[in-house]
This record gives sequence, C-alpha cells and structure tokens, in this order.
Amino acid sequence: MPRIKWIEDDEATGEFAAILREQEASGGQVPDIFRTMSLRPDFLAGFIKMSELNFSDGALTRAQHEMIAAYVSALSRCHY
Repeated sequence: MPRIKWIEDDEATGEFAAILREQEASGGQVPDIFRTMSLRPDFLAGFIKMSELNFSDGALTRAQHEMIAAYVSALSRCHY
C-alpha cells in the first residue's frame, strides 16, 4: 500500500487517464513514480517532458543516462 495518495488506474479520469493511456501505448508499463503525481496531472505532464529531455541523446546516450540513474539509485538504496 503506497504512503502517497494516488489515483488508481481504474479510477483515472480526465488528464491523468489520458496520460496513462499514452504511457501504456508507448511502453506498456506506467512507473509508480508517475502515479505519485496522479493528483496533479499538470505537474506529471511537465515531469514526463523533463524526463524525455533528460534521457534523450545528447552528450550522453540514453543507455549512459540509465546506467547513471541506476547507479545513483543503488547508492541511495532507492528501487527507482
């Protein structure tokens, strides 16, 4: 049971439901970190845009970004 209140997928409406459908269509699974922002879909939409920019190829490849994120998560004992 989450400690942060969120909207369950089957109860989603409006903008959050649209974000869920888009995420499921593009990757099949919606990360729980996205669900923590379900009460503020406007904020979630901005977070998704930021994540897309952060993990796009630039000076580092997406794979390198992912490896760094995984390493930092392991160091901080965060399962994300």
